[in-house]
Amino acid sequence: MPSLSYPRLRYLLGGTAMFFVLFASLRAGFYFGLSEVSLRDGDTANILETLGVGLRFDLRLALLSMLPPALLLSLPRKNAQKTPWLRRCLRAWLLCALFAIGLIYIVDFGYYAWLGLRLNASALRFLGDAWISAQLLWEHYPVVPIVAALLAGTAALSFLFVRMETATLDRPPLARPRWQVALLTALCVIGGLLGFLGRASNINPANPVPLRWNDAFLSGNTRIGALGLNPVLFLWDTWRTSPDRYDLAYVRSHAKEIAAYLDAPLPTPATDEELPVFSREIPVQAHRLPVQKPPNVIFIMLESLGGSATGMHGNPLDPTPNLDALARQSWFLRNFYVPVSGTAKTVWASITGIPDVTRSESATRNPLLLPQHTILNAFKDYDKLYAIGGSAGWANMSALIKSSIAGMILHEEGEWKSPNIDVWGISDLALFREVDALLRNRSKERPFFAIIQTADNHPPFTIPPDNDGFALKTLPDETLRQASFRSNAQYNAVRLLDHNLGRFIEMAKQSGYYDNTIFVFYGDHNGRIAEIPFKPRAYTELNLESLHVPGLIHAPALISPRVTEEAVSLIDLLPTMAGLLGLPYRNATLGRDIQIPAPEGERAVPLVLREGAFPLIGVVTKTHLLHMNADGTEAGLFAVDADETENLAEQNPAEFSRLSALARELHESARLMLYSNKEAP
Repeated sequence: MPSLSYPRLRYLLGGTAMFFVLFASLRAGFYFGLSEVSLRDGDTANILETLGVGLRFDLRLALLSMLPPALLLSLPRKNAQKTPWLRRCLRAWLLCALFAIGLIYIVDFGYYAWLGLRLNASALRFLGDAWISAQLLWEHYPVVPIVAALLAGTAALSFLFVRMETATLDRPPLARPRWQVALLTALCVIGGLLGFLGRASNINPANPVPLRWNDAFLSGNTRIGALGLNPVLFLWDTWRTSPDRYDLAYVRSHAKEIAAYLDAPLPTPATDEELPVFSREIPVQAHRLPVQKPPNVIFIMLESLGGSATGMHGNPLDPTPNLDALARQSWFLRNFYVPVSGTAKTVWASITGIPDVTRSESATRNPLLLPQHTILNAFKDYDKLYAIGGSAGWANMSALIKSSIAGMILHEEGEWKSPNIDVWGISDLALFREVDALLRNRSKERPFFAIIQTADNHPPFTIPPDNDGFALKTLPDETLRQASFRSNAQYNAVRLLDHNLGRFIEMAKQSGYYDNTIFVFYGDHNGRIAEIPFKPRAYTELNLESLHVPGLIHAPALISPRVTEEAVSLIDLLPTMAGLLGLPYRNATLGRDIQIPAPEGERAVPLVLREGAFPLIGVVTKTHLLHMNADGTEAGLFAVDADETENLAEQNPAEFSRLSALARELHESARLMLYSNKEAP
C-alpha cells in the first residue's frame, strides 16, 4: 500500500476544509459584529480585496493546523491511522489547537472592541499587570459565559473532527494505481504550498515571498486593514520580531535636520559607545507671565477622552458642557494630539517629553530606561504631587514617577479615605475631593505642581452611588451612533467625567487656589468609538481619531482666552509651562514651547498611528497627515479635513518631501532619546 493513500488524504483535506470554514466564519463574525467599515461605505473594491487577503491567511492557518496530523499520518511504519496511541496524539493535538485558537480569537475580538486594534504582541505587556488585567476583564466582560462558550465550542468542534476522522481514516482505501495516488499526493502538496504562500502568481521560484501581514493594509486605511489580519498569525509575526532599540546610524546621518527641527546645537561627534544628545539650554522667555507670585499648576489627565467626545470639537449631543465652558475661557489648543494611544504611554510622554515609541511593551515597563530627565525638575521651588485613584503600579508607572521627578509625592490606592468602586480604585469625584483637601490644607508658602489622573471614563464605566447629583441619560442606539458613542454606558461615563470636572473647579474656587492656578486639561487617548458621522471621513480612516484629544490651558486670571490652530503635542506641555512661568531648563527631547515659533514653518508633530513590531508612523500639521511604515516605505500625504483619503503626494511634492523626512527623523530620534535622555540616579 502506498505510504499515503486516499483515506489519509481525505482526512487531511477534510480537516483543512473544516478549519478554513471555522476561520472564515470567525472572519465574517468580526466583519459584521466588530468591524467599523461596511460595503455600504463606498470603498467596496478595497474591502473585498482585503477580505480576500484575510481568507488566504485563514487558509494558511488551516494548513498549519493540519501539519502535525499530516506528520503523524505519514510516518512510514507506525502512523496515526493504525496505531492507537498515535491516534490519541492526533486527537489531543486537535483538541489543544481548537482550544488555543478559540482563546486567541476571543481575546482578539475583545482587544479590538476595547482598543480598536487586532491582537498583537504588544498586548503581552498586560501580563505584567496580570492581577489588575484579570480584575478588569472580570468587571467588564461576562467571563463565565465566554469561558463556557469556549469550552462548549471546543468540545463540539472536537466531536465533529472525530466524526470526520472515523468517516475517513477507518474506511478502506480505494483500489487505485500507485501513479494516481502519487499524482494526487503531488497535487495536494503543491496546492498546500501555494496555500501557504497565499499567492498563485508572481512567484519567484528562487525566492518565493509569502503573503505578509502588510498586504492586508493595501488600502492605507487601518480600519479596512484590520479586516485582512488573522489574529493567530499576526500575534506570531509580531511576537517573533525583535525590533532594534534604535537606528543610531540613521540618527547620526540626519543629525543636522533633527537639530534644526529642535533649534538645538548640532551634537558633537560621538564615539561608537556614545549616543548623540540634542540638548539645549532654554533661558527665561520674554513671553513669561508678568506675575509676582508663582502660579500653581495642575495637570488633569482625562482618561479615554478624545476630541470627538466633546462639544468643543463638534459632538452633537453636547456631553461635556463644563469642559466646553472652560474652553471658552481658556487657551484652546484646537489641534492637540497625544503621540501614541494608551494611558501608560501618555504618562510617559507627558513627563519625559518623548513619544513612547517602544514596540513590544510600554517604556514605563522597561527598567533599562529609568530614570529619565524631565523638565519637571526645573520647577525647583514647587511642591509636587501625583494623584491617582487606583494603583500607580499599573504598567509600572510609579517607577517613572518616583525615579525621575525629584520631590514628587505619589498618592495612590491604599491611602485614600474613600472606598474603591472598581478595579481602578476610588471614583474620580472622590479623588478630586481628597486632592482638594490636600491642596487646601497644605502650606501656602510654596506653589504646587499637581498631576491628577482620572479613570471613570474607562471600562467598566462604573457610576458610583455617591456622585453629587449626576443623573443618567438613556438615548436610542442610532442617536448615540450619530454622536460616535458605542453605548449608553460610554456616553454616561463621558458625561460623568465632565460633571466631576465642573465640581472640581467649584472646589478650587471655594478653597482659594483657583485664581492663582494654571489648569491644564488633556485627554490621554480617545475611547473606543463606533464612527464619527459629524467629522470628515479622513479623521477616522487615517486613525487620527484615536490620537486627537482635547487640550486646554485654563487660567482666566492669568492667561487671556485664545485659540492655537497649529498642531501641537502632549510632549509640548511641560516646555510651554516652563516658558509661561519664566523658568530656565535643559531639554534633550522632542517637546517644544508652543509659544516659540517652529523652525520648520507650519508646526508638525510626530505620531504613531499603528503600534507593534511593524508600526505606522507619521507627522501631522494643521492641514495634512503624512504616514509611512517605520522603514520609510509606503508613504502617503493626506488632507486631515477631507471626506476621501486621497494620497496627495504627487499634487503637493514639496510638502510630501518635507513631512516624509520629518516623520522618520523624529521617530528614530524618539527611539534613541528613550536611552539618551536617561538621568543619573
